[in-house]
Order: sequence, then C-alpha cells, then structure tokens
Amino acid sequence: MFGFKEKLGVSFSMKRLLGITGLKSSFAQKTGIPTTKGGLERKIGGQILKAIFGKKK
Repeated sequence: MFGFKEKLGVSFSMKRLLGITGLKSSFAQKTGIPTTKGGLERKIGGQILKAIFGKKK
C-alpha cells in the first residue's frame, strides 16, 4: 500500500550522516560541475555537440 512495501519509514545513510551528500551537492552548485555519473555524461555530451555543431540561434 502506498508504495512502501517492506520499507517502514526508517532509513539510514552513512554518507548523509558524515555530510558527504551535502558536501557533494554544495560543490556541484558552486562549481557547476556535476558529481553524478549521469550529470557528468550529460554535461560532457552537450559540450561535444556544441563543439561539433556550433551554437545555433
């Protein structure tokens, strides 16, 4: 029911406890460099396409 299945509303993340998640998030916001694999692939792919096809107005 409600998509919880075996989760009972209790979750724990060592990365969040140590502040790694927040640190990565603030780094990404300040520098504009994504810290996730997908985000980095999108950013690099966009730059490659812009270099090949140029900026169209």
